[in-house]
Amino acid sequence: MTDADRTTRERTSTIVDTLVDAFSELMEANPAAFRGKFRKMAADPFAFYRGSACLFYADAATREDPWADDRTGRVWIQGDLHAENFGTYMDGDGVLIFDVNDFDEAYVGHFTWDVTRFAASMALMGWRKAISDDDITTLVRGYVRAYLDQVRLFTEETDDRAFSLNLDTTDGAVHQVLQKARLRTRVSLLDDITETEGFERVLRDGPGVRRLDDDERAKVVDAFERYIDSIPESKRFRGVTYTVKDVVGRSGFGIGSAGLPAYTVLIEGFNQALDNDVVLSMKQGNVAAPSRVVTDPEVAAAFRHHGHRTALSQRSLQAHADRLLGWTDLDGVGFVVSEVSPYEADLDWTELTEPVEIEPVVEYLGRATAKVHCVADSDADHTLVPFQTEEAIMAVVAGREDEFVDWVVEFAHSYAAQVRTDHALFVEAFRGGAIPGVAASGDL
Repeated sequence: MTDADRTTRERTSTIVDTLVDAFSELMEANPAAFRGKFRKMAADPFAFYRGSACLFYADAATREDPWADDRTGRVWIQGDLHAENFGTYMDGDGVLIFDVNDFDEAYVGHFTWDVTRFAASMALMGWRKAISDDDITTLVRGYVRAYLDQVRLFTEETDDRAFSLNLDTTDGAVHQVLQKARLRTRVSLLDDITETEGFERVLRDGPGVRRLDDDERAKVVDAFERYIDSIPESKRFRGVTYTVKDVVGRSGFGIGSAGLPAYTVLIEGFNQALDNDVVLSMKQGNVAAPSRVVTDPEVAAAFRHHGHRTALSQRSLQAHADRLLGWTDLDGVGFVVSEVSPYEADLDWTELTEPVEIEPVVEYLGRATAKVHCVADSDADHTLVPFQTEEAIMAVVAGREDEFVDWVVEFAHSYAAQVRTDHALFVEAFRGGAIPGVAASGDL
């Protein structure tokens, strides 16, 4: 066996072992969902990267990080930051915001993990769009420079929570996605998900929808009622809100949530008018990828379960978190609860093909990344991170900004190349039946 063959075999083993270690329980519970997940990951290196955050962190645990100290190695991070995890939402104050929009993997860790994970994703997306390495370097530099600039601004401003990317502060593609989100309505969402029976709304049957028997429904409603206690008093609605009107089981989530049990809950909403009904997602919290390599027992002990961890992390990463965000448990397993909002729209990269079009977008994404690191909701728990993140980050990069930018750029190119190799190895391992419990052939 040649050295190259030995290296290939060892890396394939690392990929398979890491995926099995991360997902074995969910694969055993729902192998079909993971066949679907792995087929989506097989599509191209970027899709593989999206679905394999656990591998990124397994590698990160063995890599030296010169920018992590006792503070910058322990900040709130999004945990799975890549180019397709940005979009719009309606914040708790009723303002349409463009920001990071997925917190399933959020945890406490190195601030560099978010920055480098995004940078490598940008290199992979650039490769997928046949953008040159020089232009990819320019894009990654623009992202990191914007990130550092915004972190620096947070150290100078007294009201960090006043900053946001919204209809008044953006232009170009980011402004356009905000405008598209503005055209969406609660009624149109309700019409897609529900139907009326007599004088009442119920959840519509369809693909991925599962009707519950009486016992399961009673357990879910009980869990939902306990969720209400997890909402901070300052965000809690009064009156008829939270009255459960219907509940169903759900399946068919994307790459990141394959195999996770979930429910959709229809509640009365802010008043008894049918057009104000609200749809909530109650989804089992997953094991956050960074938690697999963060060994500090104080961090793990801060969370009751993964639903609790997801909700607390989101409040620590958003300036004005969803007023319906909370957590509960069902049969001893943690679930996170949040609104299925009509105002969520993902940034569409399809028509962003030229570097000159992409450059201003990635600068916005750099500022959005700085915001999630440095700005928390007023109801966030500051126990784990009791210091100003922006001050800690600037302390380690002060006078070394160029060095930090170069370090991220080098990582982006080198790790993207590794991911392209890993993707090919994963595809061969999966189609060859090397991933236990998830046969690529399925049932013919």
